[in-house]
Amino acid sequence: MAELAYKRVLLKLSGEAMAGDKKTGIDADVLGKICDQVKIIADLGVQVSIVIGGGNFWRGRYGHQMERTTSDYMGMLATAINSLALQDALEARGINTRVQTAIEMREIAEPYIKRKAIKHLERGRVVIFACGTGHPFFSTDTAAALRAVETDSEVIMLAKTIDGVYSADPKLDPKAKKYDEITYLDILNKDLKVMDSTATSLCRDNQIPLIVFGINEPENIVRIIKGEKLGTVVK
Repeated sequence: MAELAYKRVLLKLSGEAMAGDKKTGIDADVLGKICDQVKIIADLGVQVSIVIGGGNFWRGRYGHQMERTTSDYMGMLATAINSLALQDALEARGINTRVQTAIEMREIAEPYIKRKAIKHLERGRVVIFACGTGHPFFSTDTAAALRAVETDSEVIMLAKTIDGVYSADPKLDPKAKKYDEITYLDILNKDLKVMDSTATSLCRDNQIPLIVFGINEPENIVRIIKGEKLGTVVK
């Protein structure tokens, strides 16, 4: 078997990725394709954890007339819904999975415990981290950076609807330049909105690399694990 580029990774998925062309809710076909790729890398022996957003059900902007903390907690609950759907789809494919939540909901998931999460990873289970950090005002990007650092992940694989980091939004600016490699400091200075500034700073301070790639082709997950240079590497 070829040498793998990474042995322990954190995959960050947006809620919108789960919705596909529907834009809201969960598209079973899209979910299945993503889980098929996660199964392949898990079967290769890669230790996989996942953080997923909740934007296919709730985004902070929807609650602009609502008290901020209430809106943020609603978003955390949306990530729990996505996490359970992801768990169900993975287990249907024979992958042992655990959901750990930053807000306790013991009837449906484990509370987040670092040592327990690492033990699950070492035993070949996919661990899904739900409910962000458990605190309002922090995004699931920040949760992904935090969990990656806590679990000693080698890299964060950030799945986007575009295929990397650009100098501007390529959907709006056809002249936008794609970066093959960029630093966290450049992202902050150029205000490129790859992740929020808290998550970007956390990754930078802890020297954890980030690979930004397009999830429209889910097989990119496997290609990156096998060492192909895709998307944008952030160091």
